[in-house]
Amino acid sequence: MTQKIVIKVEMTSDRCRSKAMALVAATSGVNSVALAGDGKDQVVVVGDGIDSVKLTTALRRKVGHAQLVQVGEAKKEEKKPAEAAAAVVEYTYPWNYYQYPSHAVPVYEHPAGAYGYQQYHSRPDTCSIM
Repeated sequence: MTQKIVIKVEMTSDRCRSKAMALVAATSGVNSVALAGDGKDQVVVVGDGIDSVKLTTALRRKVGHAQLVQVGEAKKEEKKPAEAAAAVVEYTYPWNYYQYPSHAVPVYEHPAGAYGYQQYHSRPDTCSIM
């Protein structure tokens, strides 16, 4: 059974809002989280098997004063296809955008070898100990 929980939380800044959203989203069983209300002070949680009292208590501890407003069964809202089609925005690249091909970068080796030391291993027939 999917349930909808509305919790009113005192959130004065965007940081508090994002903290509350992260806390609620990390709770097991949560399907979606949204902010509602005039001052974006209500957290609307939709999920399956969520303990609303524990969630409210966690919000009180981490964010601030929280009050459980509503717990009920979530109803699916039917969206009109005209609204969905109007929301799609097609983004095209600007006319002056051109992706240049990647160029091969030349690699040069110094005759002294790595780190400025001579490379003794370049002549395999000599002994490197003496």
